[in-house]
Amino acid sequence: MASKAASAAAAAASKYGPLWGRGYETFLNRRILSVTGTSDHATTYLQGLVTSDLTSEPTPPREENMENVHNLSGIDTSSMESSSSSEPIEEEVPVNFTSKMRSTCFLDHRGRILTDALLWKRTINNNDNTDSNKKTTEYLIDVPDNTADLLFAHLKQHKLRRSKIKLVDKSNELSVHAVYGTLNAEGAPTGYMASMDPRHPSMGMRILSVGDEIVDTDDAAVVNVDDSSTTTSSSSPLRNKRQQHFETLMNNFFPSTPGTYSVLRKLAGIAEGSEITSKTALECNQEFLNAISFTKGCYLGQELTARSQFTGVVRKRIVPVMIVDTEMEVPRPWVMASMIQDLGEKDGVEKIFGGMKTVGEDEEKAIKQEEQSSNDINSSEDDKENEEKKNVPELKGYIPPPLPKLSAPGAGSIVSMMMGTVNMSEPKVHPDDQRRAEQDAEKYKEELQKLQTSADQLQSEVSELAIAGSSIIDKKDGKTIGKVISTPAPGTTVILAQMRLDRLGLLGKGDNKWLRTNKILIGDKSTKEYRYLPYLPLWWPDIDRATGKEKIVENEDEELDELPTSIDLNRECANKDTSRLVF
Repeated sequence: MASKAASAAAAAASKYGPLWGRGYETFLNRRILSVTGTSDHATTYLQGLVTSDLTSEPTPPREENMENVHNLSGIDTSSMESSSSSEPIEEEVPVNFTSKMRSTCFLDHRGRILTDALLWKRTINNNDNTDSNKKTTEYLIDVPDNTADLLFAHLKQHKLRRSKIKLVDKSNELSVHAVYGTLNAEGAPTGYMASMDPRHPSMGMRILSVGDEIVDTDDAAVVNVDDSSTTTSSSSPLRNKRQQHFETLMNNFFPSTPGTYSVLRKLAGIAEGSEITSKTALECNQEFLNAISFTKGCYLGQELTARSQFTGVVRKRIVPVMIVDTEMEVPRPWVMASMIQDLGEKDGVEKIFGGMKTVGEDEEKAIKQEEQSSNDINSSEDDKENEEKKNVPELKGYIPPPLPKLSAPGAGSIVSMMMGTVNMSEPKVHPDDQRRAEQDAEKYKEELQKLQTSADQLQSEVSELAIAGSSIIDKKDGKTIGKVISTPAPGTTVILAQMRLDRLGLLGKGDNKWLRTNKILIGDKSTKEYRYLPYLPLWWPDIDRATGKEKIVENEDEELDELPTSIDLNRECANKDTSRLVF
């Protein structure tokens, strides 16, 4: 019974790809701004300032159907169908996405991003009055601290004479947290709001501590003054109590993993805060992260966003990029991608997959009929031939991606291997070969140490060069092909960069192809050559090479027949943390 429950949980989790390892963290670099108003005043006010539609339910994130990916990679998925016996088994709970929390952006009058944000919504009953006109709606804006002051000033500027709207910085009153390794945000304890990250649930569950019952009544008596100062204290007693309460609650279920979010979001290709300020929403992939509605009414900055979506071409986007040494062996996903770009899709598929065949619907029916006929006449020769056919994976309308598609855990696995931080498994040997085994182990340790030393040196170099705004220059023609958006994720050489799509093979006719033999310079004054390995987040849609936007599949049957476009190694750590755990 337990194994069936575990299988059901793993199957449900696979809809949104592999999860990060179990853990929790408290955010010290996030701010909470409050917008309140009676009736629908707060909703009307914010509706004209945000890119999402507050009057409708948010669109669920894209699912990741990984069922047939391993036909291409040859990875055995049987071990992923059940959770570890040491982890609790639960009944499957659907992943719910509601208007209680959504992702959004605030734009300036030019249509450029001021900041991204996560928007919480709750209703406060005044004196338990059921009259909807007496109810207070509060939006709690979870925003990066490096853009919080900018946003608060923006909100005050557009408040004008709305006397029924109150703006308060509650950063000293409330605390925000994240939990990783679960898809179940149901059953939050009293005083907490919980929701899966609306951008994509593999980013974790977001927690907001809001209840007065969590802290003492005297401490909860915080000044709530309209347009209060945005200055926050790093030692707020009220917020510290909330954090301690949350950590005490979570320590019984999840380990503390501070800094996980910084690594996770960069591996997942998600830029935020000041990293995307002054850029357009589509260049920052906000439509892929469910932060934009293209059907709502007018809002500040809408014109540029709508024009980019319906008539423009997106020529650059923010993508995660691994920086490696030019002497390092290029991992297999990028070797395959380079062959696809260099040889073309058809020739590249034939060269990579060899014996794999592409069949259409009619051919597939014919093969099935032939197999059934062979079984009916019990022909041993035909049975053998049919068995050989079954062992050859079939590609139904499959078009491989021009770049690898990786989940954050999948990218993390590759980074770990390249950095030499993977755990060494001791080989099983016969007692008579113990001496030889010890020698081999010692030799392996020396090689691993060399790899780690080299990786540490590379990481140090990239951290110094890859600062926000640094140019990425292609040595082939000396042209700038991208700009660094954020420094490397801790412990890695993965940066976020705004790259020209044509230089990645994602836009145009392929005149500029991405090749695994590329060489780049980081920064205008750098002379050290590196290699860059770009990849696409796993939940991204296919990119239309004519527009740089989401590719629209007109034939629904074609969309159903198309295999997922993920590259192997995505599932390196997918079998670790897919159990669904109640918070």
